[in-house]
Amino acid sequence: MKIALVGYEANIKNRVGSNQYAFELIKEIYQLDKKNQYIVYLPSPPLADLPKERENWHYQVLGPGRLWNVFGLPRGLFQQKPDLVFNPGHYSPLLAFAPLVVAIMDLGYLRFPEQFTKPIYWKLKFWTGWSIKRAKHLLAISESTKNDIIKNYGLDSSKITVTYPGYDQTRFKPGIKREKIERVKKKYRVKGDYLLFLSTLKPNKNLEGLLEAFKLLDKKDLSLVIAGRKGWLFNTIFAKVNELNLGKQVIFTDFVPEEEVPALIKGAQVFVMPSFWEGFGIPVVEAMACGTPVLVSNQGSLPEIVGQAGVIVDPYQPKEMAQGMEKALKEKDDLIKKGLVQAKQFSWQACAQKTIKVLEGIK
Repeated sequence: MKIALVGYEANIKNRVGSNQYAFELIKEIYQLDKKNQYIVYLPSPPLADLPKERENWHYQVLGPGRLWNVFGLPRGLFQQKPDLVFNPGHYSPLLAFAPLVVAIMDLGYLRFPEQFTKPIYWKLKFWTGWSIKRAKHLLAISESTKNDIIKNYGLDSSKITVTYPGYDQTRFKPGIKREKIERVKKKYRVKGDYLLFLSTLKPNKNLEGLLEAFKLLDKKDLSLVIAGRKGWLFNTIFAKVNELNLGKQVIFTDFVPEEEVPALIKGAQVFVMPSFWEGFGIPVVEAMACGTPVLVSNQGSLPEIVGQAGVIVDPYQPKEMAQGMEKALKEKDDLIKKGLVQAKQFSWQACAQKTIKVLEGIK
């Protein structure tokens, strides 16, 4: 089978969320599938850490240009005439000229339109909707996302396959050396014990609620580290820190290079993700795999991913969130054991195997 793989999401230097999903999935497909022919389409030359070309794996650069998937990509697909087009992201080519398989992360923008700028909201609504309606088959990264697709677009469940993301088992593990943790803490000026949030700074992450809960926790010897690049509509987060007089306890790191992430997660007393909505939450699985207790909200896919291995709270109730942090700190040893077991349910290899099976089943 000749498969056109849309690689834009993976070919990003500082990967988060959907970029990380596309990159890790592409790497694993490369390792597992030496039978099918892949042409990976990019708007710019492949980064050095993408898989190298070989007999059944080639790159075709069709950029530059912000609208490359409107003009350049459809032209390339028309010329190559693949048997199938696979896009591990929701911004699909305007014209594919072959059956299309699309991976959908989440539909949070339909639930919370006010949490997005208007350009981002309309881009997501139009393009994701187009991808969903055009696709022969969809991959959803959680049962929560699958149910949302069915609810909002009326698709038959047989047209959607859940393929859970995984984590890098060579990097995220309990045995991370103390010196690595101390080195990362020193770089970001973290002193003593800390709680950690790690993701993009944007409204759906509920960081203002997290700050209110942290204030109620009232532990002067504990810091809250907020790690991640700025997304959109984030200024109110910094204003909330000033309003609550938490400047001495809250540390913003901005984007953390991937080589530092395991140590930063391992060093935390508790990993917190009290989001209003998540399609999956890869950092939560990474935290469990490192042996760090997790606290998550009861929304979206998070309860599905954590199961009984973490503290689950109402993200709209700061007092309940503060009590949950207290519980996670007190029950740390038990949560670590459960988290290590829970994390083993997720792997990029299983995700890729299931994805390949879907691709090969498309007629």
